[in-house]
Amino acid sequence: MSKTMPKTTEQEKLRWIKPILDKEISIKDMALVCPFSERSLKYWISNYRSSGMTGLINRSTKPKSHPSETPIRIKERVIEIRRETRLCAQKIHWRLAKESINIHPRTIHKIIKNEGLVRKYRTRKVKPLKKKSFVPGELVEVDIKYVPKRLKNKRYYQFTAIDSSSRWRYLKLYDEMSNSHAIEFLDELIEVAPFKIRAIKTDNGSYFTNRYTGYLKSSDILNPRLHVFDIKCAKLGIDHYLIDPGKPAQNGRVERSHRTDQEMFYDRIKYYTIAELKRKLKLWNMDYNNLEHCALGGLSPNEALRQKVQNVRS
Repeated sequence: MSKTMPKTTEQEKLRWIKPILDKEISIKDMALVCPFSERSLKYWISNYRSSGMTGLINRSTKPKSHPSETPIRIKERVIEIRRETRLCAQKIHWRLAKESINIHPRTIHKIIKNEGLVRKYRTRKVKPLKKKSFVPGELVEVDIKYVPKRLKNKRYYQFTAIDSSSRWRYLKLYDEMSNSHAIEFLDELIEVAPFKIRAIKTDNGSYFTNRYTGYLKSSDILNPRLHVFDIKCAKLGIDHYLIDPGKPAQNGRVERSHRTDQEMFYDRIKYYTIAELKRKLKLWNMDYNNLEHCALGGLSPNEALRQKVQNVRS
């Protein structure tokens, strides 16, 4: 045996099998004096004869397959849906269930994580407060989003209304934010909504209220001049609620839907005319109302309406 002390595991293995290779001792006799089994010695000798010192390098014993491993066809389908839609694991689970593919959301998350398709930056989750359960039309959140790209150097605005119960949405584009457009949007919303609207909630923009611009400046404090949008709501028998100044989270449903619009619509499409944008936005809103929602337990807004509303307009 070599008198120099081994410095690596390969040299340590060679130290014990060298006398066997030189036929100075048998494998059985070496197994009696060395700390390794006869099986290990035979394994090392076989690897050394086939690959030399490279065959003595330690390799992972992790199995290359598992009897319960997800089939490659399903993995490819998960990755395909994730890349096309950027949906979360839970929503992919619901979509695959409609294709008769049963796979757990945690397994889906592992697949997209191993593929490097998860978000690079995560925000700390805040435990939400327990909210009141609404019925369709009981409270509709309304807000305005800037269209990111200008057309012919002109800015456009997306008016959005979302039902707090079913997450059903209605979108409309306008070329400016004004009182008249806010009223026009409300009239169209009432006409197309598949439920009776009882209350709406908006921010404190001047196109929705004058509470912080002219309400307190009225000459008659006891009878202040109301905003035309408030007057319109009162005529229609609709309660108009305002969020606290500087707290958009109180209009969280519509704000979250605006983020979905940005990530899944505006960041993905190209448009060159307002007519083209209106057509694509209408198709996108139809897709949104048929998209599975975590808050609805995997139902789409249209499916939630069919379950919750008895007088859905056909």
